[in-house]
Amino acid sequence: MSSTEKLLANYHPDTSCLTDSVIAVTGAGDGIGKTIAKAYASFGATVILLGRTVEKLEAVYDEIEAAGNKQPAIFVIDFETATEQDYQQLSQAIDETFGRLDGLLHNAALLGERTSIANYSSSTWQQLMAVNVNAPFILTKNCLPLLQKSQQASIIFTGSSVGLKGRAYWGAYAASKAAIENLMTTLADELKETSKICVNSINPGATRTQMRANAFPAEDPLQVKSADSLIPLYVYLMDTSNTNGNNITGQQFNA
Repeated sequence: MSSTEKLLANYHPDTSCLTDSVIAVTGAGDGIGKTIAKAYASFGATVILLGRTVEKLEAVYDEIEAAGNKQPAIFVIDFETATEQDYQQLSQAIDETFGRLDGLLHNAALLGERTSIANYSSSTWQQLMAVNVNAPFILTKNCLPLLQKSQQASIIFTGSSVGLKGRAYWGAYAASKAAIENLMTTLADELKETSKICVNSINPGATRTQMRANAFPAEDPLQVKSADSLIPLYVYLMDTSNTNGNNITGQQFNA
């Protein structure tokens, strides 16, 4: 049994465990972000759907409402081109509407090229760093005052095994995920004695998403776990009623 399985062995969340929580999810229009955003809503949270494609966000919005859950919010933002002012406006909008933020899930990311460093495009490298590293940093920085207003808040970064040990041909994706893991532990260390904000990362592992299909086109998707299997861990780390989870910070979890 893995450490994550042991962690979740006796965790049985109440269906209303996220009631009154306000949680922002990036990349909420598709893949893991969509699945977890809907899961948070099903446990009672008000979810702020963040992403660049209006149609996808609206589809998730409609699914959440159709399920009888709390009305979510949509904020359209392109993490590749967003300016500091865009992040400030987002933070201000959340503050004016909700007055605080209880959770922030960083899920949006680009895969980039699967090629050697020698052949890697500089423009693609910069694009991935903008979306995978700079955006989570600037968004987190601008949301910290809102998270500080929460009685117990949680920030979750999405990691990867190649962020812990790089592998050939993973280029900017591996480097960006290494930066995210370091950002997570740095932030957790800064906040652990001065706030009630927990900061952790989750490596989803092989999951049936379009990004996975792009990275491994010859793989049978039916042999890869669905995003639904990730829900317990993502809920555990975001559950403000979970005393054990509230004590965990600065940790890297493998799903």
